[in-house]
Amino acid sequence: MSLDERVMELESRLAFQDDTIQALNDVLVIQRRELDYLQQQMAAMLKRQEEIGNQFETFEEDVPPPHY
Repeated sequence: MSLDERVMELESRLAFQDDTIQALNDVLVIQRRELDYLQQQMAAMLKRQEEIGNQFETFEEDVPPPHY
């Protein structure tokens, strides 16, 4: 294999690796956005659950004991 062929082979591999790295980076960016969205949704659900739980606790405190 001549030097020119080797250089062309290395340039071809480098170009392929650059494309692969860019594709992986694009996927990583999409997954990060999805993860951020899911974390926001989870925080909203936990806040809502706490609010609902607090409402039930308030109702239970207002109810007289069963022996009354």
